[in-house]
Amino acid sequence: MEWKFDKNIDKKSVENLSKQLKIPSIIARILLKRNINTFEKAKKFFRPNKKDFYKPSLMKGMQIATDRIIEAINNNQKILIYGDYDVDGTCSVALMMLFLKRLNAEVVFYQPDRYLEGYGISMQGVELAREKNINLIIALDCGVKAIEQAKKISSYNIDLIICDHHFPGKTLPISLAMLNPKQEGCSYPFKELCGCGLAFKLIQNIIKTENISKFSAIEYLDIVAVATAADIVPLVDENRLITSIGIDLLNDSPRKCFKQMLDYAKRNKKIEISDIVFGIAPRINAAGRLKHASLATKLIINTKNIITNCQEIEKLNIERKELDKRITDEALSFLHEEKTQKYTSVVYDENWHKGVVGIVASRLIETYYRPTIVLCKDGDIISGSVRSVSGFDIYEVLYEIKDIFIKFGGHKYAAGLSLCENKLDELKIRFEEEVKKRITKEQTIPGLIIDGVIDSKDLYPDIKNNPYPKLFRLVNQLAPFGPGNMRPTFVMKKLKNAGYSKIVGENHIKFHIKQKEDDDSKALFGIGFNMKDSYSILKDKKEFSLAFNLDKNEYEGFQSLQLNVKDIKKTFY
Repeated sequence: MEWKFDKNIDKKSVENLSKQLKIPSIIARILLKRNINTFEKAKKFFRPNKKDFYKPSLMKGMQIATDRIIEAINNNQKILIYGDYDVDGTCSVALMMLFLKRLNAEVVFYQPDRYLEGYGISMQGVELAREKNINLIIALDCGVKAIEQAKKISSYNIDLIICDHHFPGKTLPISLAMLNPKQEGCSYPFKELCGCGLAFKLIQNIIKTENISKFSAIEYLDIVAVATAADIVPLVDENRLITSIGIDLLNDSPRKCFKQMLDYAKRNKKIEISDIVFGIAPRINAAGRLKHASLATKLIINTKNIITNCQEIEKLNIERKELDKRITDEALSFLHEEKTQKYTSVVYDENWHKGVVGIVASRLIETYYRPTIVLCKDGDIISGSVRSVSGFDIYEVLYEIKDIFIKFGGHKYAAGLSLCENKLDELKIRFEEEVKKRITKEQTIPGLIIDGVIDSKDLYPDIKNNPYPKLFRLVNQLAPFGPGNMRPTFVMKKLKNAGYSKIVGENHIKFHIKQKEDDDSKALFGIGFNMKDSYSILKDKKEFSLAFNLDKNEYEGFQSLQLNVKDIKKTFY
């Protein structure tokens, strides 16, 4: 990896913020990189407060949507909640169902079948709404591209409210109201809410408009936090506020379904955002990937049969992991056989499972660091998922070659698409050409953003009977970590093997290291996942440098500091 230092941080600014906040300069530097340059900004960052939410009424279309929902409730009109089948869509549907049920609304929900209907509002869903005499459809985490479906909905005299955070096209679907901060003319200050975040803002506005005092939208933030963490949106501004408060709720009074999922994942200590990403989210996703998303939605909505229903989803998650590993291995073997150097990876097998191709695409980027498409047979057509590398906008590339696709949609870093099989060779050629034209050399090299260089003395415990140094405690206060606020990465130089470093498992290294001048009692432990190939650097007894995050290790009640090693270099200055 390329180690990237941000050298544009002004030293005087670091000194000033360090004095103002009474924090070490290395923490002040990290804050400045996140554009936190005043006491007030730091206060909001470190002390998230529900009062800091923006007024939902600032969002274009918000009051029209609010008034129509209230009208539907007051007149006993039938409401259909329509949502996507991923974690964001599932949480959005569950959130809105729980809320509207409390207002005694006549409401049902619908999520499309990933395989029979595909992403977004489907014509099957539209016809079901007509058959059930629905008066109002609220589309969550989808709808911004549903041009034809919206026309059909309108022809049935059904009102449509769209809450979608995906990029709008030049033509917008017919709707009574669209809530999307990315749409033209929307003055809402924060543009990066996920679909469930938009549903939350709508709930906030309904509560305020109706002056409902018996409950608060805040009590649903555990659900919104799960969606926000899973959808890989920037954890800044309101998203940081959502996840901070939501994680507190998960720790203080977790919903039974989330607690059960975390128990299966063996993550039953203090919940952090990584527990959502690796414990809760994959299990919710497994339902939509391998069976039907409604299984997970019903699990969140209902409190009955939690253990039985969680067991079913756990079985699906185990099956999902097995598929993921097998298809990843097969896809890697395809790429290993390629003879020419490329800027992209495009792999296809008609027998691969549609539900895991997105996960596989992300796995391939870990080995071949380049924009990637993984495709499978989907009835009479081909469909698949696209993933990108850091800093490279894949959506722009797909838009440039959109004539190839039956349909496509997504974000800067992730997208989905479908096409006719006879277009596959053309896709490979034009995708490669377009990426090659746009990608920079820097974007082709996996990089580590380094937040600072430290010495071993910075990692000595400074409080009696506390294994964690001050730097670790301060770093933890920067959580929750995610895009836009990644866990800080540090470098230590002039290190050597302290004698007990070894390969563990199949591919991991357990590090036992110290700086040159330290005695053995100051040695530090670390773990480097999938770093077996770097073990030779430790064996040759020469100095080396490590890049790592600060983490903790808890084993049989014993706590200790652990370095989560990201990379190793023989020399670094």
